[in-house]
Amino acid sequence: MPTKIEAPARVEAAGTKPKLIDEYVGRVRTGSAEVSLAHMRSPSGWVEPGQRPEFREYTLVVRGLLRVEHEGGVLEIAAGQAVVTEPGEWVRYGTPGPDGAEYVAVCLPAFSPATVHRDPA
Repeated sequence: MPTKIEAPARVEAAGTKPKLIDEYVGRVRTGSAEVSLAHMRSPSGWVEPGQRPEFREYTLVVRGLLRVEHEGGVLEIAAGQAVVTEPGEWVRYGTPGPDGAEYVAVCLPAFSPATVHRDPA
């Protein structure tokens, strides 16, 4: 039987400015360790610490611009574009555009603070 998710769980975000994370599926909202699905809204100038996660992340930008720094350079992902990052790959996300960004992230397995491996502050 299908399961309806009535509302997301608000999850605390890392980074330099407040960012909204609404998890619809994942460890917090549904207890799933297999996959997480979250709706993100980041303000202009938000930057997250670098990380080397153990999960694959699929990110679809709905509005604005998402900057993805990686060991080989920088990618700028605009609305209507997506990016896939692989497990073990160092990345740092930011939203440098004047309007920030809105995007949807899917992580396999599910996002976990224990497996994201953020850079020390």
